[in-house]
Amino acid sequence: MNMKPQLPFQGLDSLMMAVTCLLLVTGLIMIASASIDIAEARSGNAFHYVTRHGIFIALGLIAALFVYQLPTNWWQKSGWMALSAALFLLTLVLIPGIGKEVNGSVRWIGFGSLNLQPSEIAKLFLVTYLAGYLVRRRDEVVASWWGFAKPMMVLFVAALLLLAEPDFGATVVIGSAFLGMIFLSGAKIGQFILLIVACLISVVLLVISQPYRLKRLIGYTDPWADQYASGYQLTQSLIAFGRGDLAGVGLGNSIQKQFYLPEAHTDFVFAILAEEFGLIGTLIVIVLFAVLVYRICRTGFIAEKRGQLFSAYLSYGIAILLGVQAFINMGVNMGLLPTKGLTLPLVSYGGSSLVVSCMCIGIIARIQKELSLVEDKKSGDSSGKHRNTQAVDSALNNYSQLLNTTDIQRGDYAR
Repeated sequence: MNMKPQLPFQGLDSLMMAVTCLLLVTGLIMIASASIDIAEARSGNAFHYVTRHGIFIALGLIAALFVYQLPTNWWQKSGWMALSAALFLLTLVLIPGIGKEVNGSVRWIGFGSLNLQPSEIAKLFLVTYLAGYLVRRRDEVVASWWGFAKPMMVLFVAALLLLAEPDFGATVVIGSAFLGMIFLSGAKIGQFILLIVACLISVVLLVISQPYRLKRLIGYTDPWADQYASGYQLTQSLIAFGRGDLAGVGLGNSIQKQFYLPEAHTDFVFAILAEEFGLIGTLIVIVLFAVLVYRICRTGFIAEKRGQLFSAYLSYGIAILLGVQAFINMGVNMGLLPTKGLTLPLVSYGGSSLVVSCMCIGIIARIQKELSLVEDKKSGDSSGKHRNTQAVDSALNNYSQLLNTTDIQRGDYAR
């Protein structure tokens, strides 16, 4: 049977890859614009942050190519190892002398001039573990409370470690991914509703238990009431959106990036984009993220239809991770959500987030390749069977013609 030669990037979703590249390029351009002034003030080199961001993009692409070479079966078999690595990293960052404190939070492990954020890696590893668990224990999750509760215990431990940093934003993102994946696996609606209620109660308790979280919530509801203290960052972000109007003030012409808006090149780069490109630019970026999440979910749906459940659940988890984090970041920038320390995936400055986001895209690309190979194999088997049937029919026709010719010759001889 003749098989088509396997191409290096066979089966990739060209639209998904194009959107990913557009977001990476958008991020590079916006970091170059938003970080010039602060980079000049901090390091004496106006291109300090954009140069590092370019290096992070290169590392992210290398990481994406690496995970693209790994079969999804490897990720499925490595579920427990991924879970152990995630919990280990989240514990390691809390050890005094190892974790690095920035702005009151211990979220990074320093390696010279580079910082590793364990929560970004833990997001991917925990989703990978849960995808494998749902494949192994799907019937138990659907049928019993105990099977439903076991992944929640894992989430509870991870949440405790994240809140000890503290990193409330990452906790919300991982919790959303867990809830979404369990729901899509077929969990009973009663279990799911009870879990959502429990999570909402936990969120309320977490908010009121820490003064800084409560202060952020109050500042979010009315940032102008204390615009020079708790509401300062949000009011400056809203000013950036207001200045952007319909088409923006133009690339590089932002005023808010000039030491008015804190974290202009990281968590609030979307506000600078809105100021420089206006409503049109913000809508384009929102549409790009919507398309990206849709195409990843579509990959999961196709995998589920073909019985590749691990690939399906992993795709759903990655779609939720990227989608929820992008939604929260953009919502915070626009004043729709309380302030969280979350980057905009593929766009904001931040090496750990950027590399892990690229790895997520690489894993989805691998899933797409494997789905394409399975489809080609089925098509090849079907065409092979069709060719075999044609060969048998042809042989039978030839044999029939031979018999007819022999009978004619015998009749002539008899006469």
